[in-house]
Amino acid sequence: MPSFPSRRRLLTTGAGAALGLGALGAASTPASASPAPAAPARASGAEERRSLDELYRAALAEGGRLVVYAGGDTPTQQDGTKAAFLQRFPDIDLKLIVDYSKYHDVRVDNQLATGTLVPDVVQLQTLQDFDRWKAQGLLLPYRPAGFSKVHDRFKDPQGAWVAIAAIGFGFMYATDAVGTDAPRTPLDLLDPKWKGRIASSFPHDDDAVLYLYSLYVEHYGWDWAARLAAQDVRFARGSNSPGDAVRAGQYAIGVGGSGAPLGTGPVKWVLPDSAPFMAWGQRAAILKRAAHSTAAKLYLNWQLSTATQQASFNGWSVRTDIAPPAGLKPVWEYRNANLDGFPRFMSDRAGVERLKQTFALYFGEVEGDPTPGFLGLRPGA
Repeated sequence: MPSFPSRRRLLTTGAGAALGLGALGAASTPASASPAPAAPARASGAEERRSLDELYRAALAEGGRLVVYAGGDTPTQQDGTKAAFLQRFPDIDLKLIVDYSKYHDVRVDNQLATGTLVPDVVQLQTLQDFDRWKAQGLLLPYRPAGFSKVHDRFKDPQGAWVAIAAIGFGFMYATDAVGTDAPRTPLDLLDPKWKGRIASSFPHDDDAVLYLYSLYVEHYGWDWAARLAAQDVRFARGSNSPGDAVRAGQYAIGVGGSGAPLGTGPVKWVLPDSAPFMAWGQRAAILKRAAHSTAAKLYLNWQLSTATQQASFNGWSVRTDIAPPAGLKPVWEYRNANLDGFPRFMSDRAGVERLKQTFALYFGEVEGDPTPGFLGLRPGA
């Protein structure tokens, strides 16, 4: 479970923090600073033609700094991404700040309103924010190399944002704990033998988990939710929590988290044949007021590069020219992944809030939900 006091220390700057008064990076580099050398001229709307090495040199000439706000459950969740990026580009000063997307977007809105923008790149689960920010003219239209190969569902036609990863949410189990009687569908979770042996993230705390649960209810009815509630499920905050509980041997089954369909470890993430699961493209964008726009472009190009996409943890790529491993189809070929449904779901905020309250009636209130009064970040905080 995330430690919220430590997050406050990471993101608070004192009395001014509640107003988002701060900027990460050298104090001599304000958010409004002009980028260093202008990028080579390109045809309007064309994909990036510079190589990663050329972009790297340009980013260093710009100052060599990059700040990314990444959606996630724990502060260390993107450590692998950071390590891989720095292995390839060791002289970039990368600050990759992980927190729940529903907190990051509030920070960004406040920073934009107060002229104290911190991140250059936002990569978040809150898909509706990208449409809103695009409409407000706050995103930098940009097409990284390989943009034309990204599936149409995973990119904005004008290049305001592009998905850098395809993520699936569903349920998982510990192979040793379930033996030969593994659950194959959400309906199997209602078997009395699993009572007290299921962990789940709160659906009314994470919108992706909420959408997953809404698909289950749409498929099986609200009686499914009532019967699951009677299974003495351990609900906890964060989509990492069910997988963590299963890997630790505390529970046999976890609901509401990601995984690799072809994984061979002690925890099996279930890719159902016909029962619903949910998948989406994790969107990323460069903010138009970004202080380090060239480094931001380097980051997006690296994320969409063939090497990075081929190394995805679950075998899925957002690019149509990268085939998944044997035994797996491209994620957009799974009709039960409901790929189009999640963006529509996220855009209906009133509907989302009503559904949150309904699931709270079945599964109880979320405990330990802090008010995010930490909106900014100063150097050295």
